[in-house]
Amino acid sequence: MAAPVAMSDGIGIANLPNQRHKIVAKHGAHFTVMVVGESGLGKTTLVNTLFSTELSPAKNYNRRHHKQLDKLTEVEIIKAELEEKQFKTKLTVIDTPGFGDYVNNRDSWAPIVDFIDDQHEAYMRQEQQPQRQDKIDLRVHACLYFIRPTGHTLKPLDIEIMKRLGTRVNLIPVIAKADTLTQNDLALFKQRIRDTVKAQGIRIYQPLIEPDDDAAASEHARILLEAMPFSIIGSTEDVTTPDGRVVKGREYLWGVAEVENENHCDFRKLRSLLIRTHMLDLISTTEELHYENYRHAQMEVRKPGEQKPRKFENPKFKEEEEALRKRFTEQVKAEEARFRQWEQHLIQERDRLNKDLELAHSAIKALEAELDNLQAGYGRGTSNRR
Repeated sequence: MAAPVAMSDGIGIANLPNQRHKIVAKHGAHFTVMVVGESGLGKTTLVNTLFSTELSPAKNYNRRHHKQLDKLTEVEIIKAELEEKQFKTKLTVIDTPGFGDYVNNRDSWAPIVDFIDDQHEAYMRQEQQPQRQDKIDLRVHACLYFIRPTGHTLKPLDIEIMKRLGTRVNLIPVIAKADTLTQNDLALFKQRIRDTVKAQGIRIYQPLIEPDDDAAASEHARILLEAMPFSIIGSTEDVTTPDGRVVKGREYLWGVAEVENENHCDFRKLRSLLIRTHMLDLISTTEELHYENYRHAQMEVRKPGEQKPRKFENPKFKEEEEALRKRFTEQVKAEEARFRQWEQHLIQERDRLNKDLELAHSAIKALEAELDNLQAGYGRGTSNRR
């Protein structure tokens, strides 16, 4: 009997990562990113620059002030399929036009927060169904919050929405149009934002430094942490630098602001965080942390299979309700005033009629007395003749 052949490469457990790679390469990936910020901060341009394609056409802001009557933050969904080295990724970009564009921005974050919660709710309900093969997953894996480069600190509106987003999604703050600030002003602005984030208890996504990571990976994660909030420059145009290089950037009289130059902005760091090094961590954090937190919170207050109560707290509806309530109150007051005026008129008319009645009664009494006197005089005259 022949002796068994010894296998020098073990039993094959070490080959599991290769099997996993084949499965992922076959099915591809699904990544959803949300961009939140005021109009004109370059959200569309940055998304197109990040993924090197025109996912969304540039918006015309000449008529953005004509939408003041709506006063409502919208949610737009853009889907695309990207392919690189035969690996496909289904990309979904969630845009939020209208946020922060009005004088009164009260509750302007409500549609954004409701959308994130609704996607968790929709996915949870799909998991409870008997057939779960074709689940639609629009859970947001990363939210880029665009901060206006004022050079001061976060505005109250920024703080309010970042507090709400940080507990629901992987929040990544970015400083838009970083080429409008000097290097010193930018560094000071970043530090002020970090201090405000810490003081307000805002939760932002931070890449973990694992103990078993190699030195290069740990150093890269540390660099990303130190760069937050990322200062970015977005541009899809090719410009020529003074030394003859053709790069993506913006051309000024003083020179060229390069998109992928780390001395000019943190675009490469942001792209590395979103795509190259931490995309899987963003997806798993959404699944294991934010979705599980939502599911746990809902399971504590709802029975199995019970529908989520809908909140009718749309800012537009609330303002309409306030206007209707004010109009109703004014109409009630006007009706009450008219009723009191009519009541006074009735009282005056009653007094006049009572006075006329008394005068008529006095006149009747006088006539009766006069008639009695005439009758008495007529009786005495008759007696004398006899």
